[in-house]
Amino acid sequence: MARGQQKVQSQQKSAEKAAKIKKQQGHSANDQKKAAQKALVHVCAVCKAQMPDPKTYKQHFENKHPKNDMPQDLKDL
Repeated sequence: MARGQQKVQSQQKSAEKAAKIKKQQGHSANDQKKAAQKALVHVCAVCKAQMPDPKTYKQHFENKHPKNDMPQDLKDL
C-alpha cells in the first residue's frame, strides 16, 4: 500500500478521474425521463395519453376522439 505523499497523490488522482467520468456522463437517462414526465401535465380523459399543453390536448382530442364530447375546459380554447 502507498504511504504518505504517494497516498495523497493517489487519492487526488482518483478523485479527478471520477469527476471527469461523472462530467462526461452528463444527465442520466433516468433524470431525463423524470424531467420529461413533469412537463406532461394534461391527461386525455378517454385514452389517458399525456400532453404538455392544452393546445396539444385539444388537437389530440379533435383528431383521436371526434365522436366523444369535448371536455369543458377544452371548449374555451
